[in-house]
Formats: sequence, structure tokens, C-alpha cells
Amino acid sequence: MVVDRRPLSKGEMEIARALWAIGPATVREIHEYLSESKPIDFSTVQTYLRRIESKGYASSKLKGRVRTYSSKTKPGTVIRETVDDLVDRLFGGEAMPLVRHLVEDRGIDAEQLAELRELIDRLEKGDKNK
Repeated sequence: MVVDRRPLSKGEMEIARALWAIGPATVREIHEYLSESKPIDFSTVQTYLRRIESKGYASSKLKGRVRTYSSKTKPGTVIRETVDDLVDRLFGGEAMPLVRHLVEDRGIDAEQLAELRELIDRLEKGDKNK
């Protein structure tokens, strides 16, 4: 099933990652989780949670005065949608320029190169699964 959602911003993605990491959580719980690694305003967390909910990436339930947010999407789904959007917008739908950029400009080490060779070998054999 393909869902047409607006992509997450960098800040929204950070909140989504926190939600995936800790599971259903309140604004306070997500704020505390993120505050362990860097300062972030409580109201910013609240705003981003509302945005990711409005975009269809999360849902919430109100119990008393406390709202709990849950992810509606898996990380792999969001990664796929985000990369597809990036490839479409920046590379006209062509994946190879992105691959070339990642390999040449960002660089890969010997272990990653071996993994890439294994992937290519599998794909040439028609096996898309790991």
C-alpha cells in the first residue's frame, strides 16, 4: 500500500526516531529522552509531535490530561519514502547519481565495499532478499 505523505523535516525526523526508539510515549517522555543527548525545548517536541501526527506518521490518544503518541510507520517505510522523494527531487528519479555521490563523495571503507559487491552479486543473480 502506497501512502502519499509529506516528507518529514530534519527536526520531525529526530522526533520520529525517538518515538521508534522508546515506543508509545508522552511529550514529556520524548523530551526527556532527547534531552539526554542535547538541549531541546519542550514546546518544540510538542510542536513536532503534532506535525508528524498531522502528516500521518504518528497517532495519539488522550487519557485524562495526558496525550500519548504512537508511531504509525516503521523506520524502513519512512526511509524508503524519504529516499524516493530525494531521488525524485534531486536526481530526476535516477538512483545511480545518488549511488555515485555516496560512493565517490562520501566514501566507503573496504568492509562496505565488500558488502556492496555482495549486494551487486545477489542482484545480478535475481535475488533481492538478503
